[in-house]
Amino acid sequence: MEATLRVRMSAKDAHYGGNLVDGARILGLFGDVATELLIRHDGDEGLFVAYDSVVFKAPVFAGDFLEVRGRITRVGNTSRGMSFQAYKVIAADPTPEQPSRARVLPEPVLVAEASGTCVVPKPFQRGAASGEGGVGAPGGDGGRG
Repeated sequence: MEATLRVRMSAKDAHYGGNLVDGARILGLFGDVATELLIRHDGDEGLFVAYDSVVFKAPVFAGDFLEVRGRITRVGNTSRGMSFQAYKVIAADPTPEQPSRARVLPEPVLVAEASGTCVVPKPFQRGAASGEGGVGAPGGDGGRG
């Protein structure tokens, strides 16, 4: 199972000089993709418990567009192994004369990759993996309320 989101890094995401976006923002996007995967797989947001590895490969700047991809690589009793990649697909390319200039990259640039583990407690699991009718099943709130 896979999920993808595309998002533009804004000036609010810039944390360092030169409008550089910090890696924590990308990890947050990986978390968003993990949440979508868990909802699709189990009908519950679950919890992200650990990263096994995180590698930052290229800088990200305010104005860049990222495509963030994730997939479930392993399904345990309550754990879900996942892998993630973030690609820059549009790069901010400002000039003094044209501060809003940007360019579509001919090939996406891998800016970060990671793997980790999420957990969905058994009582909260429903959907395709549990055989209980999937997301949106009547009365299904995952036991949270």
